[in-house]
Amino acid sequence: MIRLDKVSRKFGGFTAVDCLNLSVAKGEIFGFIGPNGAGKTTTIKMLGGLLAPTSGSISICGFNMAEQPVEAKQRIGFIPDRPYLYEKLTGMEFLDFIADLYGVPASEFPGRAHTYLGMFSLLDWAGELIESYSHGMKQRLIMAAALLHEPELIIVDEPLVGLDPEGIRMVRELFRKLAKAGKTIFMSTHTLKVAEDICDRIGIINHGRLIAMGTVDDLRQKAGDDQRDLEEIFLRLTNAPL
Repeated sequence: MIRLDKVSRKFGGFTAVDCLNLSVAKGEIFGFIGPNGAGKTTTIKMLGGLLAPTSGSISICGFNMAEQPVEAKQRIGFIPDRPYLYEKLTGMEFLDFIADLYGVPASEFPGRAHTYLGMFSLLDWAGELIESYSHGMKQRLIMAAALLHEPELIIVDEPLVGLDPEGIRMVRELFRKLAKAGKTIFMSTHTLKVAEDICDRIGIINHGRLIAMGTVDDLRQKAGDDQRDLEEIFLRLTNAPL
């Protein structure tokens, strides 16, 4: 589903991502964690085709991002940490715009829009301008838009920012449901308890390098203490003081 082969990204003399090798399988929820400045956002931008690697290759669902960018991007739903929206559109108009971008058949759009707006409790707001939405509502609208074309891969950067407890629970359940349906979730988050609860595997990146990867139990073993939670494992493996 996702394959990164010796991927590096430099900005002048600074190496943000350094020779990253990573594979994520279909139906897997993969957590990607690291300190600020570790290379998470740069990696996510390269996965989404927003930034080209300096070296190495990225494959999404068998399509090389550099050689077949349209085919690769069509299979991705991207949920950013900050929802950038056209605020003079209504929620429904925004979804219609996204549907056109991804080639969602016109005959299928009304049903899909109704489904996803309902899923994220936005049906009553579908005809309202986005500028009137709260931050949490905008985040939920972005999620609905990311799922509208029914992508095989969902890339998520800090999915819980701005959500209330009910929204957080809904997103957790949604990700589990999507994974059971064969969708792949690549999730970057600082909310380590959520990563520990729902991710099948977790990768830890630090200074641009992948320093550990596996299940939480695998990471406990690497950290040398089977009693630690993910936060303590993370702090130990990234050499932060306990």
